[in-house]
Amino acid sequence: MTVVDVLLAAALLAGALAAAVVGSPRVPAAAVAVPGAVLLTVVGAVSWAAARDTVTGLAPTVAFLVVLLLLAHLADREGLFDWAAAVTARRSGRSPRRLFARVVLVAAAVTAVLSLDATAVLLTPVVVATAARMGVPGRPHAYATGHLANSASLLMPVSNLTNLLAFAATGVSFVHFTGLMAGPWLVVVAVEYLVLRAVFRRDLGVPVTAPVTDAPPAPVLALSVVGLTVVGFAVASALGLAPVVPAALAVLVLGVPRLVTGRSRPGELLRAADLPFGLFVLGLAIVVRALQDAGLGDVLGAVLPDGQGLLALLGVAAVAAVLANLVNNLPATLALVPAAAAGGAPALLAVLIGVNVGPNLTYVGSLATLLWRKALGLEAPGAVRFSAVGLATVPLTLVAGTAALWLALQVLPG
Repeated sequence: MTVVDVLLAAALLAGALAAAVVGSPRVPAAAVAVPGAVLLTVVGAVSWAAARDTVTGLAPTVAFLVVLLLLAHLADREGLFDWAAAVTARRSGRSPRRLFARVVLVAAAVTAVLSLDATAVLLTPVVVATAARMGVPGRPHAYATGHLANSASLLMPVSNLTNLLAFAATGVSFVHFTGLMAGPWLVVVAVEYLVLRAVFRRDLGVPVTAPVTDAPPAPVLALSVVGLTVVGFAVASALGLAPVVPAALAVLVLGVPRLVTGRSRPGELLRAADLPFGLFVLGLAIVVRALQDAGLGDVLGAVLPDGQGLLALLGVAAVAAVLANLVNNLPATLALVPAAAAGGAPALLAVLIGVNVGPNLTYVGSLATLLWRKALGLEAPGAVRFSAVGLATVPLTLVAGTAALWLALQVLPG
């Protein structure tokens, strides 16, 4: 690869990420990433064979992402998020601090089970509207959903696209992955709660003026399907099946009745699946592959610390966090997974802590954060304010989560 090819690949990566950040419907990110990937193969920066291998290797992951987006949308249409927010508000009574604690728990659960996009896009508006209905500032609760959309995505392989990208390389089962990350997930959620509660203590001191005393009926079908899907992930892993199988079955159970009765339209579900985002991921992967072939992989391999001790894992997580905030956590994961694979599951899991927790520092760090900002609209905080809050949480969650991972590895070796 020539210097010109490297510069072209870097420019295409920057352009694709800029399109994702702007989020303009006129120039979707896929419209930059996919033609860019094709261009890199045409000029020889990436061989056709390498591009094909990249696409075929990622296709199952992207397919699962599409199915999970559909599942979250269908659960939302069944009233799952409205019901969860109403029950949370009702059980909080007149205490804004109880409301905040319950919002943290709901956001952590939704992120872990239905992925971070469900929290950023679907739960956030409901939570903010609920806070306004109760007459309390919505800012603490909005930050809780925004931060936990990233940091609470550590628990399961299905909680985040970054987890899915690294899962196969870890060589561990679905259940083993979840067991190793349960400790870091609990610790990170707890630290987020404590720090955000301290940062927004004034807002949380405003009393509730309109307590919620009612809630819609529980969406029994959606709750049952989502719960059984989580069980299905573990069962599928034990049987050697891909996690897309139980997720697809869940989509059929929720989606077919809605289509038959006319409560949902095919076009609505097609939009919910967000196929352009899947194409963006595939295109971006080829662009990153070009940079890896140009020597980025060797550089990252040299930068990442060796070993499975606490300091080494902290170093890996820190490098991953910095890279995520420089180029976004998706390309950071694509670039880091091959380099970290030599360190085995411990190094790869430390990478995930970095790319999932670290992005709470800047808007560019995570696509989920950008979606969260879009969901808030004019109420979204400025970049400086967002990063100031991130500085209060990210270093602590990064260290605490990595320490919890190290402890988990002593009990359940990777």
